[in-house]
Amino acid sequence: MAPSIPYPTAKISPPGYVLIGFRLILMLLLLIVCVPLHYLWKLLGLDRMWPRVFLTCVGAVAGIHLRRRGKRVPGALLLANHVTWMDIPVLAQAANSAFVAHDGLAQFGLLKWLCEMNETVFVARHDRSSVGEQKEAVRAAMNHGGTLTLFPEGTTSDGTGLLPFKSSLLGALEPLPEGAVVQPVLIAYEDVPDISWIGEEAGLDNFKRILARLKPVRVDVHFLAPLAGEALKNRKTMTAAAQRAIAGEMASSR
Repeated sequence: MAPSIPYPTAKISPPGYVLIGFRLILMLLLLIVCVPLHYLWKLLGLDRMWPRVFLTCVGAVAGIHLRRRGKRVPGALLLANHVTWMDIPVLAQAANSAFVAHDGLAQFGLLKWLCEMNETVFVARHDRSSVGEQKEAVRAAMNHGGTLTLFPEGTTSDGTGLLPFKSSLLGALEPLPEGAVVQPVLIAYEDVPDISWIGEEAGLDNFKRILARLKPVRVDVHFLAPLAGEALKNRKTMTAAAQRAIAGEMASSR
């Protein structure tokens, strides 16, 4: 996150903490219901739908009101801007998506377990020895017809603009698997200053601040035209074209 940018520091009121507790209880109940069903579905060789159901319901509990714009391409690799942890349940609901994440997340046991249930693909940008394995993991996920999302900014922005897209994050996709579709996506929150996770704010503080909101979290998910032609030439052209498309849609939707 960018430490030079300030972030909301409003204190959470007592009713806000009551709302946080209520929502956490609902999320825990969802986890208790969805985890056994996930493993049962896995045992039976069925589609792993329950992690997406869990994330969608978590988003609903957190107050997400979502509108889709444009046409989603099933099974595409989505390149999206990144504003907050809420992007995960938003795209799980809007696109039934799994995610490509930095392997640093895998250091946290509970988080790794939850991510793996949702078929997260962990990549290590600086581990050249495992590049081949990472490519195979990404390609296997895409070959199974699943939608994957990658956040090329590599961190969260304030939602009013874009940070530079890092082509290195697409290293596991070069060369692009045959027949793969790459689709840019803009995530646009209505109250972005109150939602974004920026500056020195800890993740837990952002989590509590959003759960303490009485107002719904209104968000539009814009599915843009898939990349084509020279834009798919390599990882640099893909990131540049995706950034232009998302920035253009961000400017036109204000």
